[in-house]
Amino acid sequence: MNQNVRIDEHLIEVEPYYLPLADEVELAEAAYGAGLPLLLKGPTGCGKTRFMQYLAWKLGRPLVTVSCHDDLSTSDLVGRYLIRAGEAVWTDGPLTMAVRAGAICYLDEIVEARKDTTVVIHPLADDRRELPIEKRGELLAASPEFMLAVSYNPGYQSVLKDLKPSTRQRFIALSFDYPDLEREADIVVREGDVTKELARTLVKLAHMTRSLKDSGLPEGASTRLLIQAGKLMAKGIAARTACRVAITEPLTDDPELLAAIDEMVSSLI
Repeated sequence: MNQNVRIDEHLIEVEPYYLPLADEVELAEAAYGAGLPLLLKGPTGCGKTRFMQYLAWKLGRPLVTVSCHDDLSTSDLVGRYLIRAGEAVWTDGPLTMAVRAGAICYLDEIVEARKDTTVVIHPLADDRRELPIEKRGELLAASPEFMLAVSYNPGYQSVLKDLKPSTRQRFIALSFDYPDLEREADIVVREGDVTKELARTLVKLAHMTRSLKDSGLPEGASTRLLIQAGKLMAKGIAARTACRVAITEPLTDDPELLAAIDEMVSSLI
């Protein structure tokens, strides 16, 4: 199998829009230059994935993204033998493909993966920079251009879903959060195709929903949800309807919280 053809599909040729909030780009570039892995921490929809897309574009490296989940196995990451034309043929998983090609491998929501799966990244995330492929009896040394990055949402941290210290302490950690009102509005204007006035209103709504954490709402409206609402409005959907289907309903199923958020929308729009 031609791995180069596969990895070229992961190159980001057009600059993704990303508005830096602090020195996260410079820190990530320094980590890349030093061969250090990245751990991104922050709430849902605050820009972690877009940051990785921007970083990959800036570094000129392919970005291989894996959305982690409960059933993600080591074979899903590393690779497996598949039967083709009556023969067992080895096929690299996304992590192995990235290691070979010197790409950036981004494991999104790493805490969702099985514990026995996350252990496979340990030798990649320290000074060994090696990936053991047990089924092939191979110890794959990472290309100098390879970078490992993982993310998770501390808001959903629990005893059962948390990174072990032995995993965490291998990474350079960058904390992400939602931008201040004006910069978040700038993002919504650019990505949601709405006016600055409407973008500010949406951000104010988001801030109000984020204050409901003590009332049982795990997380308030993310920047991503505001952008989605803006896109619907740009297509002619009424503002309140767009807010209901893009913000209110995705946030909760609780009748009281739904009513509270609908009241917030009515007070602003």
